[in-house]
Amino acid sequence: MRVLITGACGQLGKCLQDSFKESSHEVIAASRSELDITSSDSVESFVLAHEPDVIINAAAYTSVDKAEVESDLAFKVNADAVANLAAAVNKIGAFLIHVSTDYVFDGSLTRPYREGDSVNPMGVYGKSKLAGEREAEKANRYVIVRAAWIFSEYGSNFLKTMVRLGSERDSLSIVNDQIGAPTYAGDLAEALRALAESPPVSGTYHFSGGQRCSWYGFAQEIFQTCGVLKADFQFPVINPIPTSEFPTPAKRPAFSVLDGGLLEARVGIREGSWADALRDVCSKVLEADYAAKK
Repeated sequence: MRVLITGACGQLGKCLQDSFKESSHEVIAASRSELDITSSDSVESFVLAHEPDVIINAAAYTSVDKAEVESDLAFKVNADAVANLAAAVNKIGAFLIHVSTDYVFDGSLTRPYREGDSVNPMGVYGKSKLAGEREAEKANRYVIVRAAWIFSEYGSNFLKTMVRLGSERDSLSIVNDQIGAPTYAGDLAEALRALAESPPVSGTYHFSGGQRCSWYGFAQEIFQTCGVLKADFQFPVINPIPTSEFPTPAKRPAFSVLDGGLLEARVGIREGSWADALRDVCSKVLEADYAAKK
């Protein structure tokens, strides 16, 4: 099987490459400089030249707050580009796997969101990702996988920010009234690989990262884990605050836990476990931070 990964230099793209290293599949990992997915001509020529069996779209505009002022760019990357990919896979009969987000929901529920629940994105980022889902549905063969609160040893994410700030500040204030389930990009990558290897009926699925927590709770676990791994790790004092005390340009859903039951029931792919992944990821981040300071 030949697999094209878009957004190959992002945290999910890198985790996908790690996952496929253990397989016999041919992988084409395309970065933004190698493939401009916002250009229909570039996508068509690239796909026709390589003829992948599966395209996993791990590329996205993810700057939630900047999207409020860069709406055109957000929609160009998160929606228009998906239309280009869907058109290309239809030309060659390939299968499209598109990654979406919990931000398509408004967070008004108090139970984990299921695939059939009403969508109501509150900001430009969520609206652009929902528009991308609609474009992905135009592919003859597709799967949309929604995930939330993605972290890894790669790229920029909440965990890496906490580790950095922990060594720079004596105290931090972290939001305690937004609830989700952090998702290790490595777990998500394994799920996407399984979907590529055994494509299900076209549709939308949720991949859960495991147990729910707040950003404050997640930060607590990150710092505790780093303290176990590194004896001289600096522990900042972390203070729980409500969202109202940390205003941002974009509104976030107060509750965005995703129910991964459908994916397990139909495809046999179980949810991930951010708690199990945390020690390994923190270890890699601390090692990289130490190496950078030498």
